[in-house]
Order: sequence, then structure tokens, then C-alpha cells
Amino acid sequence: HTDSRGKDAYNLTLSQKRAESAVQYIISRGVNKNRITAKGYGETQLLNKCANNVSCSDAEHQLNRRTEFKIVKQ
Repeated sequence: HTDSRGKDAYNLTLSQKRAESAVQYIISRGVNKNRITAKGYGETQLLNKCANNVSCSDAEHQLNRRTEFKIVKQ
């Protein structure tokens, strides 16, 4: 996930690269690569009101820059 600053397409690419980096780290710690996937959401799932053209503090924007892990039983 990214904050809303920057172009939508750039943020989507950035978040995908961050997700892939997190996956590579998890794989390096011994998790089988077939058990994990990466999905970048860019600025599509903000946690607060800080969308495009909304004035927010750096701290508010920081809340939207995150990595989430979802554990799914199969």
C-alpha cells in the first residue's frame, strides 16, 4: 500500500515492488515460494481521508504506507 501522493500508476507499481520485496524476504527465511504471493494495491485502500488533493500531515500519509500479510488456510 502507498499513500496518495504521486501518480496512481506510479503508486501501483511501487506497491507491487514493495510486496515482491516482502515476499523475497519471507522466502529467504525458509517459506516455500509456492505458498506465498504478492499483490500491490497502490493507493486504492487508504486507511484514512488522505486521498488525492486532500491536505494531510506526513504522519497521516504514513499510515497508508504499509505492508499487510493475510494468512489463508487451504
